[in-house]
Amino acid sequence: MLNAGFSRHRRWMVVSLFAAAMAWMEAASVLYLRTLVGRVIPYQAAPLPHHQELSWVELVREIATLIMLAAVGWLAGRNFRTRLAYALIAFGVWDIFYYLFLAVMVGWPRSLLEWDVLFLLPLPWWGPVLAPILISVAMIVGGTLVTQLDRPQATPWPRKWAVALNALGIVLALYVFMADAIRALPRGEQALRSLLPLRFNWPLFLVALLLMSMAIADLTLRRDGWRPARERGEGVVAGQGG
Repeated sequence: MLNAGFSRHRRWMVVSLFAAAMAWMEAASVLYLRTLVGRVIPYQAAPLPHHQELSWVELVREIATLIMLAAVGWLAGRNFRTRLAYALIAFGVWDIFYYLFLAVMVGWPRSLLEWDVLFLLPLPWWGPVLAPILISVAMIVGGTLVTQLDRPQATPWPRKWAVALNALGIVLALYVFMADAIRALPRGEQALRSLLPLRFNWPLFLVALLLMSMAIADLTLRRDGWRPARERGEGVVAGQGG
């Protein structure tokens, strides 16, 4: 666990710093791999060429990335809720800075609407860069609300209906990212590797994003209830104003 004397703000900063540093390492690693296969810009003919040595390395790298982000969340939090929240913050910061650093390194993406292969498991995820960045912003906001309103007496958490809508939004977003791959799957591995989506389903994605934001909305509307009375400006000194 991070130093027990760290304030909530300092923990947030340390997790964010770790995620930003990790984003540079991730961007550099992706740049090396894409350079080796001649696909620095992913949206081009044969975007996922078969490479016997690199294919499995890339898949394991993605899993390792998720483990590292989860690990820093586990170390920063004091219970399941805060650990998950810090992991969400780390993921969001990492994802945003990943694209920022790639733009610094190679000038790509040139715009937030450029297509990217977002993930490879269990099928290739495709989408404009803006889409995962919007989700990352939501993850940072939600994680920040939980961690910064956390108190020894209680950890804030969205209600069950908000969690359910959030889960539905996640499922819809995953479908949007993998819809083209799902359609190409019956045609075999080569069809997946050569897939170049032509249209992103923004309407359905925005519905998914709205559903995922319900947890944030619930936390925001109830944020004052998690604060001690003295932080809400309540508790007038006895005998005053009489």
